[in-house]
This record gives sequence, C-alpha cells and structure tokens, in this order.
Amino acid sequence: MDALTYDEPTKAKKAILRKIEEQGEELAYLQRKARELGIPVLVVVEGLSAAGKGTIINQMIQPLDPRGFKVSCIASPNRDEQLRPFLWRFWRRTPSAERMAIFDRSWYRSLLDAKINGIISEADLKKAYADVRNFERQMRDGGTIILKFFLEISKKEQAIRLAALQSNPATAWRVSDAVLQRHGRYKDYQDAVEQMFKETDIEDQSPWIKIPSKSTKDATLKVLTKMVTALGKRVKEVKDGKPPLTASKRPSRPYFRNAPSLARADLSNNLSKEVYREMLGVRQRKIQDLHHEVYRLRIPVVIVYEGWDAGGKGGNIRRLTERMDPRGYEVIPISAPNDVEKVHHYLWRFWTEFPKAGHVTIFDRSWYGRVLVERVEGFCSETEWKQAYREINEMEENFRNFGTALVKFWVQIDQDEQLRRFEAREQNVRKKWKLNEEDWRNREKWKPYEDAVNEMFLRTHAPKAPWTIIEGNCKRFARIKALDVVIDAIETKIAEKSK
Repeated sequence: MDALTYDEPTKAKKAILRKIEEQGEELAYLQRKARELGIPVLVVVEGLSAAGKGTIINQMIQPLDPRGFKVSCIASPNRDEQLRPFLWRFWRRTPSAERMAIFDRSWYRSLLDAKINGIISEADLKKAYADVRNFERQMRDGGTIILKFFLEISKKEQAIRLAALQSNPATAWRVSDAVLQRHGRYKDYQDAVEQMFKETDIEDQSPWIKIPSKSTKDATLKVLTKMVTALGKRVKEVKDGKPPLTASKRPSRPYFRNAPSLARADLSNNLSKEVYREMLGVRQRKIQDLHHEVYRLRIPVVIVYEGWDAGGKGGNIRRLTERMDPRGYEVIPISAPNDVEKVHHYLWRFWTEFPKAGHVTIFDRSWYGRVLVERVEGFCSETEWKQAYREINEMEENFRNFGTALVKFWVQIDQDEQLRRFEAREQNVRKKWKLNEEDWRNREKWKPYEDAVNEMFLRTHAPKAPWTIIEGNCKRFARIKALDVVIDAIETKIAEKSK
C-alpha cells in the first residue's frame, strides 16, 4: 500500500511535467507563427499578494524566444506617469506586431488599490472601467490577442506563503507593510476583485481566466494550455483571412447633428494689416499669461490642426506659440507612420505624445489621418476607418476626463486659393521645398477628401470636443480666430479647475 501511494503521485507528477513540456513547445512554435503573421499578444497576470504571479510568468516564458517578449512589472505610478491620463503608461507598453507584452500586474491593480484605499469615487471607478473596456476592445480590433489571468489564492494559503517569505532573509523584503495591510483586508480585496470581474469579464472577447494557484504545476499547465488555445485559434483565423471577432461586426458610428460643414464656411472674411497687428499683439500677450497659468494649475492642453495643403497651418502655429515659453510646449508634425509606428496600433504614436499636465502639445495633423488620408488613399480598410470614429471619440473623452483642454481646428481654403499658394511656392526658391507631386495629386481628389472631412465632423464633433472651422483664405483672419478659440478653451478649463 505504501509503495502504491508513493508511485502514483510520482507518475502523476511526471505526466504533468510532460504536458507542461509539450504545451511549452507548442507555445514556442505559435510565438514564431504569431510573429511571422504580425499578431501582437498581450498577457495580463493579476492576483492578490503571494499568489505566485512572478513564478507563473517565469514558467510561461521559459519556452519562449526571449527576443520576442517583454515583461513589465507595474508598480505605483511615478511622478511623470501621474501627470498623464491613467492609461497613458499602459498604451506606451502595448505590444507591436512582432512582440508579446506580459504584464505582472496591470491597469487593474491600480484600480483595485484605488478602490480599497478610498481614493476614487464609485462614479469615477465606473468611468475608469469603461475606459479599460474601450482600451481592450481597441487592442482586439487592432488584431491583438488579450489573455487575462487571475491567480486565485485563499487567505489561509496567502498567510502561509507570506510567513515563508518573511522567514527567509533573501525574500523578507518582499513582505512590506503594504503587503501585510492587503492581507489584513483580504475580504475587501475579494469584493473589489468581484466588481472588477463584473465590469470587465467579457465573454468571447477578453474574459478573465481564473487559475487556482495552490499547485504551481497545475497552474502552469492551465496557463500554457490557455495560451496555446488562444494563439492557435488566432493564427488559424489570420491564415484564413478572418478579422478579429469584434472588428468583424458592423462598426458603431456616432452621429452629431450640430456638426459643422465645409459648405457653410464663409471664406470672405478679411483683416487689414494694421488691425491684424494690433489684435495679434493683444492675443499673444494673453496666450503668454495663460500659458503660465496652465502650468501652475497643471492643465494639459492638446491642440489639433487639420486642413488642406497650403492652408496655412504652419504660420498659424507660429503665431500661436510666438510668445509661449518653449519649455512648456511641443509641436508634433505628423507624417506617414515609420516602421516602428506601423507595427503598433495606429493610436499608439499619439498616446505616447500626450503632454504632461501643465504642458501644451500641438499636433500638425493628427489621428484624424485615419479617417482622411488613410480612408481616401486606401491605406486602411473600410472597416478600420469606420470603427476609428468611435475609437477617436473614446480617446478624446479619455483626455477630457483627465482635465485636458482640447481644441480641434480644420483650416479651410477654397481650390482657387490653394492653387494660388501652390504657384507662389513653386516660384519662391525658399518655399519650393514645401511643394511636392503628392500635393498636386491630392488636388485631383478634392471631392473625396471634402466628403471625408464632412463625415469626420459628423462623427467626431462631440459636445466637449467640438471642431472649429478656421476660414483660411485670409491668413490674418485665420490666425486671430485660432488664437481666440484657444484663449476661450483655456479660460474655460481654468474656470472649471478653479471651482
């Protein structure tokens, strides 16, 4: 009887180890296939203290090519991260099409701690979970596989493991006062975790996978098996030409009835040089003062410039920033994505440029390229540009929830004025570099671009993120109007902040 009792666990143990090895080999193969097919993979490992997150991640990565993944250990946000929206630091770590991103704790831990410590209201927590759902859906629609593991541990088992860590001088440092406090509030954390599941456990999209963690080998096998199943399924779908599950559905497109229209723009507005100079000085001094106030109150400012080629965006931006402190603003010129940007979600490069609270970022062209040039030129699919409206609205709402003053300009000129400016550039040696064959070619697609712009207004003219058409046939008028709109937006945000 004793011999039998001894042999059976040994056989069972060997069987599990063989299965772990087999699943590991299959996962390594699928990692290579996912890289070849450009499939990003995002893995979240959450759990209460001492649940074994580090151990499971270590077992997970053993069979993988170390050049194809990155593990991010998420601690409390540092000062730089606190000055950006909640999801900013996670967007920066999202995987490219060639990589696997593994999170040891994630956006969820931040929300759990905020809930337990009473530093977030229930209304704001609900809003944050909505932001998380949107973020994960955007990742999935972009082709990313998301796997969310939660390692379950009982309070008794947690106490045993914490005691073992404390008794070892090499690991005692890991049991901090904060960890012990979490253990003491085990029930509170369990309740918060249940709320997290309720808010973000989305079946068939990004469900939570609960893993009992008492047995490391059993937990490892379950994690590897789930990863192999998910990667294998997506690899087959990509080979078969199938889109991600949510992206394959009819995209939801917002609609704003009071959106502006290019046809209603009055391009006859004009300003004399004398009046312009006087008005410019007054407004630039005002902007200078407001820039200091923005920094003092830690208000982030994002200004978007879109418009026709030769519309005057560059000159407009120069007059806006002429008296600003150069240490407190940055102008981001947006062109075609480079090789690094192409292998990330299209919003990644804009999230990474979000300004610190108290600073100003001006985008010379922006994320709206997805529904303008990429749409008209066929650089993305119809499904992609249609779903982009919702994604853009969600991103801008995220910015506003952080207290951002957001301004969006379309600089409008007519075709005759554009032709006159093109010809003037062509004849001016110092400005000829601004003109290229693509500018001339785009004139032939004026109507498709005009239709795309009007639909952009219709889909993204949100009440708290409206578009302003800047009538640009007269550059002087356009510059003054833009300054007035920026001044009004900042003053409004300062008034809100001061309440």
